[in-house]
Formats: sequence, C-alpha cells, structure tokens
Amino acid sequence: MMKKQSNTQKHASKPAGWTYPLALLLFLAGWQLLVFLFKFPAFILPSPLQVGQRFLTACNDGSLLRHLLATLTEMLSGLAIGIFSATLLGYLLSKSKFLERVLSPFLVASQAVPVAAIAPLLIIWFGSGVLSKVLICSLTVFFPMLVNTLIGLHAVPAAMRDLMTTLHATRWQTFTRLEMPASLPVLLGGMRVSATLSVIGAVVGELAGADKGLGFLINVGRGQYDTALVFVAVFTLVFLALILYGSVLLLEKRLLRWQEAK
Repeated sequence: MMKKQSNTQKHASKPAGWTYPLALLLFLAGWQLLVFLFKFPAFILPSPLQVGQRFLTACNDGSLLRHLLATLTEMLSGLAIGIFSATLLGYLLSKSKFLERVLSPFLVASQAVPVAAIAPLLIIWFGSGVLSKVLICSLTVFFPMLVNTLIGLHAVPAAMRDLMTTLHATRWQTFTRLEMPASLPVLLGGMRVSATLSVIGAVVGELAGADKGLGFLINVGRGQYDTALVFVAVFTLVFLALILYGSVLLLEKRLLRWQEAK
C-alpha cells in the first residue's frame, strides 16, 4: 500500500511529456509577438524565423559544426581535468585536517577572483589556442567539485569507518567499498553543477580571445550586428549544457540504482 502511494506521488510530481513542447511553443509565440508589436529591427531583436534561417545557413556552410566541435572539445577536456584534479585534492584534504586548514584560505581566496578577470592573463601566458580555454574551463569547474568532494567524504559515518578498521580493510578497500559509494550521490551532484559550469568556462575563454568556438561566433555576430547569429550560438550553447546535464543525470540514475531499490 505504502509502495503504491509512493509510486503515485512520484508519477504525480513528474511533469507530463507534453509540457516541454508547450512551453517552447509559448516562448516562441511570445517572442514573435514581441517583435511584431514593437517592430524591432533584426539587429536589435530578430524574429524566431530569422534565427531559424540563420541557423540553417550556418549549418549548410559548415561554420556552426566547426565552432561547435571546438567548444565541445574545450568543454569536455576542461570538465575531465577539473573533476579529476578536484576529486583527487578533495580526497587528500579529507585525509589531513592540517592540510585542509592550510589550503582552505587559499582555495577560497582563489574563488574570490572571477574567472573572467583572469581569463585574459591565461590567454597571454598560454596563447589563444585550446590550452588556455581548457585551463579556464578547468578552473571554473574545480572549486564546486572540490567542495562537493569534501562534503561527500566528510559525510561518511564514523561508525562505518570504524567497522572497516575492525575488519582490517586496506585504504584502497575502504575507499572503494565505503567512501566512494557513500559519497557518490554528493559527487554526482557536483558533477551536475560542473557540467553546466564547463559551458560557461569555455565561452568565457573564447570571448576573451579565440579564433574558433561558439564564443568566437558570438563575437563575430556582435561585431557585424548579426544578432541572429548571436542567438544561434547562444541557443547552441544552451543545447550543449542540457545534453551534458542530461548525461550526468543518466549516469547518476545508473550508478545510484541501488537507492531506488530501497
């Protein structure tokens, strides 16, 4: 009886599949109505039809795919490096209270400086190629993932750690059998945030200085008053963020399947 009620509540909390297309349709209709009523010129606010035509043009000449692949490479590389380095450092800090107290002020201070402010410096130091964009993306992802790693590892019950010690478990066994499974929900939550932040990091780097990528495409559209092109690049970035976020959700659902069985 209780299980049937929980399943009913779960289905009731999920929005129906038709709500997303309806919301998109209402958004496009409102956008078109705004352009029609106020007679905005295309360089101020293009209509959805004009943006769609510009999207097809960018697809046909291959420019959108070329810049999309460049941004995607920077995002995935920066995301992987940021997550790996943050998880590794977070694990080391969780094992040493002294190291955590010493490094925490520096880590917090580093986050007080916006990535957009140091992006020009990284481009000067490492050039305007892919490396500087990957570093900017990694820095954007690093701190949220580090915080989630520390929270997840600190949340492991002390009684369970004592049990592993009693069973004479090695450090690797404690990590794989206890710490990783126990902290996985929090780590995956950090990965969700990091997936969306990786898009921001890549675009910030490209806006600061690049010769390819969706951020570069935004700069080109802005300089040429091709606002429709700017919209195309922005919507493509939104699509990339949704794909990455959805991929992490699928990974989370697969890895945390044991929680649903409770």
